[in-house]
Amino acid sequence: MGSVVPLIAVWEELLRQGYSPERFVWVGTVNGPEKKFIKNLKIKYRPINAGKIRRYFSWQNFLDIIKTLVGLFESLVLIGREQPQIVISAGGYVSVPVVWAARFFGKKIIVHQQDLRPGLANKIMAPAADIITVAFEKSVKDFRGHKTRWLGNPVRQELSKVYSLKDQAYKFFNFKEDKPTILVLGGGTGATFLNDLIKESLSRLESKIQIIHLTGSGKSKQLPADNQVYKKFEFLDQEIFFAYAIADIVISRAGLSTLTELSFLGKPTIVVPIPESHQEDNAQHFASQDEIIYLKQKELSAEKLTKIIFDLLSDKKKLQDLSANFKKAMPKEATSEFIEAVNSLFK
Repeated sequence: MGSVVPLIAVWEELLRQGYSPERFVWVGTVNGPEKKFIKNLKIKYRPINAGKIRRYFSWQNFLDIIKTLVGLFESLVLIGREQPQIVISAGGYVSVPVVWAARFFGKKIIVHQQDLRPGLANKIMAPAADIITVAFEKSVKDFRGHKTRWLGNPVRQELSKVYSLKDQAYKFFNFKEDKPTILVLGGGTGATFLNDLIKESLSRLESKIQIIHLTGSGKSKQLPADNQVYKKFEFLDQEIFFAYAIADIVISRAGLSTLTELSFLGKPTIVVPIPESHQEDNAQHFASQDEIIYLKQKELSAEKLTKIIFDLLSDKKKLQDLSANFKKAMPKEATSEFIEAVNSLFK
């Protein structure tokens, strides 16, 4: 889901500028978590097969080569049938065959690099791109400079209205306004480690804190039942804005789509990145500037997390500093600048 959110922000802004909804086609995986989300937005969805791109040896690589070749054939048929003017990708292995099929047909292409560490998929797609956009200034050097633009990460315009939703949010979750609220985000597919960690911490947290817990698809059954101060959801669509509105602290993985939205809102955030992944680079970048609290998964326990949460809630200045620092972490005009890049290709 990480590559979905910035593209949704771009799609929404293009609609506001007068582009017809019928002009958009979303290409995704056959059974990926993005499928339901995109269909709920009434965007035409076209699934293709795609093999995962790995930097390490695995027997699955041989099967995924076949999937990628099938996906390339499907992409050629799709691009030939739909005849898009522009193809936009924000990374992900499903994009690779689509982008190269688009290049075969001479279509215009934008590739967006979110994370600090350049993704292998984007490295493969970069030679085909007309414009490469990056979320971090440091990332410009990872691609061809003459067609690379640093603009930040696009965010959904609805975020600017989040704080006006507080009253509705407290009613939606049936929470009390005078009690701190923690939002736990495990990413689009959920995070088993975070789920287990929250499960172990509940007995300590429930006496003082309200918790909204996004568990990921199919992962809620292993967790305690909802009660007055604990609400779990496998997925939130537009209701995520309610969760954002009343969260005093957010506990999250370190996918950049989520961190960009939390930065926009200035939410004090505790980050537990996926070990040995690009997320650690993201977390280290923000933590080095005192914009988030970065905790390493292998060093984390329920006792340690609980203490950090309680200490943070009792230190109002620390909460204010984290909020102010994080709010300044990412450029705020990324969406409009991305739209300028799109419009420049139409011209």
